[in-house]
Amino acid sequence: MQIAVLPIARDGETFAVHASGGGWRTAWHQPSTSPDGTRHGACGFCVTEDGEVVLVSQDGVRWEWPGGRPEGDETWEQTFRREMLEETCSVVGDARLLGFCRSECVEGPEAGLVLVRSVWRGEVEVLPWTPQFEIRHRRIVPAEALVSEIHIEVGWEPIFRRAMLEAGLI
Repeated sequence: MQIAVLPIARDGETFAVHASGGGWRTAWHQPSTSPDGTRHGACGFCVTEDGEVVLVSQDGVRWEWPGGRPEGDETWEQTFRREMLEETCSVVGDARLLGFCRSECVEGPEAGLVLVRSVWRGEVEVLPWTPQFEIRHRRIVPAEALVSEIHIEVGWEPIFRRAMLEAGLI
């Protein structure tokens, strides 16, 4: 698939996607204000000092950006920092909120559910690989290879491309 010809999400523009057995409408939102919905965690790009990007995988085949759900009363940034350490064995130094992804389930078992996830770019120090949770594989790729290496579910391309653009990776 050639992601380079796909659209980039504009602020508030919705896209139909399929996830978790249902139909969803998802949209990109500026970092200035968190949109309404249930806080669903943080995800993002871990960028090394050399400008490489850390990807993770549960199976060693599908490579994704790391992320996860909040624990307790964590802030968006605390969730991002903890998840990056847990999933990539990387310590986040500077972190920049890129925006929010708001998804509303419009059909299926979770109809009516509205989830909001924060999206980040973190400058990281990569530590030795010692996986402890669900993530079993880590790969560090040059930024210019990110588009061809990251797995993006059908329909999510405009959101991912917007995140990559905001992160300065495309």
